[in-house]
Amino acid sequence: MSFVSRALVCIVALLHVGFLVLEMFLWTGPIGARVFALTPEFAAQSAVLAANQGLYNGFLAAGLIWGAIANKRDVMIFFLLCVIVAGVFGGLTAKFTILYTQAAPGLAALIVVLLTGKKP
Repeated sequence: MSFVSRALVCIVALLHVGFLVLEMFLWTGPIGARVFALTPEFAAQSAVLAANQGLYNGFLAAGLIWGAIANKRDVMIFFLLCVIVAGVFGGLTAKFTILYTQAAPGLAALIVVLLTGKKP
């Protein structure tokens, strides 16, 4: 597995750590309100749901980091596919830009991982 592919996987993981922080810790503050265009009322009402979503993003990041550090191609592929599915679902059901911020980086990393994998 190439350094570039593992580096891209780590970048996707860092994005998900950022999503975790935004959703778990900054949701009800000014940064969360600005990033997600939230009213204070809606932010307060949805904070627990956002924290749950942030936790899931943390699990995605952990899996990607595990795959990259252990140099496990199958683990990286699995978690990148999870990222892509979550990004497509979010883009179709929540906010279209999630396709660009989550699914596209995951897809780019997946393509590189697949292209730089072991050859038969």
